[in-house]
Amino acid sequence: MSWLQAIPYPHLSPVFFEIGPLQFRWYGLMYLIGLTAAYFLITRKVREKGLAITKDQIYDMVVWAALGVFIGGRIGYTLFYNFSYYAQHPLKIFAVWEGGMSFHGGLIGTIVSLIWFSKRQGIPVYTIADLAASVTPIGLGFGRLGNFINGELYGRPADVPWCMVFPTGGPACRHPSQLYEAGLEGLLLFTVLWLIGRKVTPPGTVFWSFLTGYGLCRIVVEFFREPDAHIGFFFGSISMGQLLSLPMIVMGIFMLTLGYQRYAIAQRRNPSLKPQ
Repeated sequence: MSWLQAIPYPHLSPVFFEIGPLQFRWYGLMYLIGLTAAYFLITRKVREKGLAITKDQIYDMVVWAALGVFIGGRIGYTLFYNFSYYAQHPLKIFAVWEGGMSFHGGLIGTIVSLIWFSKRQGIPVYTIADLAASVTPIGLGFGRLGNFINGELYGRPADVPWCMVFPTGGPACRHPSQLYEAGLEGLLLFTVLWLIGRKVTPPGTVFWSFLTGYGLCRIVVEFFREPDAHIGFFFGSISMGQLLSLPMIVMGIFMLTLGYQRYAIAQRRNPSLKPQ
């Protein structure tokens, strides 16, 4: 398919507002929208479930989660995607304005920070994990829209009618894989987790469902996404993103199964027991 048949890429400026030397970028705005939405939705869930968590604690929880995403995402990108470069240029690790964040690293960072937060506040870990996981797809969806606006993390060459020619992707018409990810990791995953959260389930169900669902969505999208040029593929057509997502699926399914088995055993011993 020639570029004349492609859907035109919108060519939005990454900067939506600037004043003097200050620049405000769409990508940062997407994260801000995601965090703000997360705060209000968690507040609503806490109120609906009657949890003993204050608004100040919810605010602190969102802040710690954001720090975990940022620090973990940067360290993860350094270790998983470009270790040889950063080993030779260690000060570049702090050059976050040049880009480079890893979801899987951000996930680990968030888990560590929220476990610390839950222990400090005396709130069950799974209560915090389920609340955080239920709203995480919102940030993922908006983040992928930010990638699309930046014209980065585009897809592989394609001949589908909706392919696009990205500014930094050469003359090839490509899958707009950022939009695929926004739809799967964002809208679809959020809907599934929201429906699960409306049911009475064992603690941790939403969190482990998130890990499983994200892993599945990411593996599917990676078949359409162009791998990083300095990494390429592993084992034929398997990408780094798929390699890192597979353990999420395995662990998620295992922990979901274990959680329901433990609940079934506990319920047989105490028929009046209900999941929290």
